[in-house]
Amino acid sequence: MIPATVSSSSAPPRPWQHRTPRARLALWFGWLGLAALFVWCWQVMTKDTIWFFVTDAPTQAADIGSRMWPPRVSYLPELLWPLWDTLNMATLGTLLGVVLAVPVAFLAARNTTPSALVLRPAALFVIVGSRSINSLIWALLLVAILGPGVLAGVIAIGLRSVGFIGKLLYEAIEETDVRQVEAVTATGASSAQVLSYAIVPQVLPAFWGITVFRWDINIRESAILGLVGAGGLGLKLQSSLNVLAWPQVTMILIVILATVVLSEWISARVRAAII
Repeated sequence: MIPATVSSSSAPPRPWQHRTPRARLALWFGWLGLAALFVWCWQVMTKDTIWFFVTDAPTQAADIGSRMWPPRVSYLPELLWPLWDTLNMATLGTLLGVVLAVPVAFLAARNTTPSALVLRPAALFVIVGSRSINSLIWALLLVAILGPGVLAGVIAIGLRSVGFIGKLLYEAIEETDVRQVEAVTATGASSAQVLSYAIVPQVLPAFWGITVFRWDINIRESAILGLVGAGGLGLKLQSSLNVLAWPQVTMILIVILATVVLSEWISARVRAAII
């Protein structure tokens, strides 16, 4: 019996490829466009750069570093009161941010807002507006309005904190368990009672965690607001930089670093205990 011959029209299967030729070509053009964009951005950023100063930067950095060491420990007592101002600025600013952010968060959450067409967009606009302006810019504007001092720093920290606290809090409100809300509603509770007994208990741990986390961030931000006249350690840092007192600058940086590390430790412990 003559065996059947294999048809010459049947071709072997093509090997598997991760991308089609068209996809590889598009990816290649994408990387080419990204490289061209990088080169153009680099030219725009460096068109006014004086490269002599760039090449001389390591020498200048080593010179300033030698002047900054050792730190002037005798300057530490003069930093205690500015440090206290910095801590008060961060704490009071966080409290102000919480007071302003809580109603904004409940207005921005879909499940608690009384008006999804008017109040919710307005609350979201407040949150976005607060988050889009840095606390240093807020402090600069408020120092021009209120004058230099800790009050401008407190309000700047508070206005900046509204967006952060409000965003995280309204997301936590929207993620509450609907079954608990339905259970309380089924008892004939009013809207205020549903809010008090079904939503707030679920949100409370997240609220305290967000507040402590924001306080930790505000410690860092309030330490530099004195650069624009808002008081605290930043004011001492600015005055020391103006007179080129580099050992004092080192001492201020050490105090700021120690304060930030301590606030980070306290924040982590408190959030671990709450959450």
